[in-house]
Amino acid sequence: MSRIQARFTALQAQSRKALIPYITAGDPRSDTTVPMMHAMVTAGADIIELGVPFSDPMADGPVIQAACERALANGVALSDVLAMVRSFREEDTETPVVLMGYLNPIEVMDYSVFARQAREAGVDGVLTVDLPPEEGYQLTTALQEEGVDAVFLLAPTSTEARIAKICAAASGFVYYVSLKGVTGAATLDVEEVRNKLALIRSATSLPIGVGFGIKDASTAAAIAEIADAVVVGSAVVKKFEQYASAPNKIEGEVVSLLTSMRQAMDQIGH
Repeated sequence: MSRIQARFTALQAQSRKALIPYITAGDPRSDTTVPMMHAMVTAGADIIELGVPFSDPMADGPVIQAACERALANGVALSDVLAMVRSFREEDTETPVVLMGYLNPIEVMDYSVFARQAREAGVDGVLTVDLPPEEGYQLTTALQEEGVDAVFLLAPTSTEARIAKICAAASGFVYYVSLKGVTGAATLDVEEVRNKLALIRSATSLPIGVGFGIKDASTAAAIAEIADAVVVGSAVVKKFEQYASAPNKIEGEVVSLLTSMRQAMDQIGH
């Protein structure tokens, strides 16, 4: 059983939902990422989504774009991100880590080499934003051979046929993008998400995570009522931007945000 599957199984037994925070590796500095990962686990993170810096992160809004720029200015490459996961694993062998990024750096490294190095580093899943399942055979096969889950995105515009195709290619969990647009965008329509999740559940038995537009404890709790996992990115990364002039405060602010979300999510059903 993969770490991702084991984590969702354990949470389900506790009637709890997964909290999946996102940070960009190497932001604000290379040496702050691993300590931040540990801090997020302490704050209640069940799975960590670690962003691989990329120069043209097309799914991401200005907050995460700026984080990628800061990380790239620090010289952080895909190999460095894998080294960070390897370092994280020295102390934490249980929390699943999912890399989120774009195809180009993986293609440059070579699919098989990347999949092997990801598995050796302790990566549990890979979400490649700009890789549709029709074009993803080489990477998904390489990941599958190494026992690494391939996570795919679904959108509000995904048709029933499209949902079936993407769910058939996915493993670990499915990530539903709750908004049309980029990360950190506008207002979340919970009822609209609820209706879409019902359609997705008819196509897969995989857990469903929901992200984009989750900004605070109340929106996290609202999504936790209807999804298996709550993914929060821009709200976390915004703390890095807000406290750029006082970086020693960033960890505390992130922990405070995630703790409030975790507490609100755990009130669901109790």
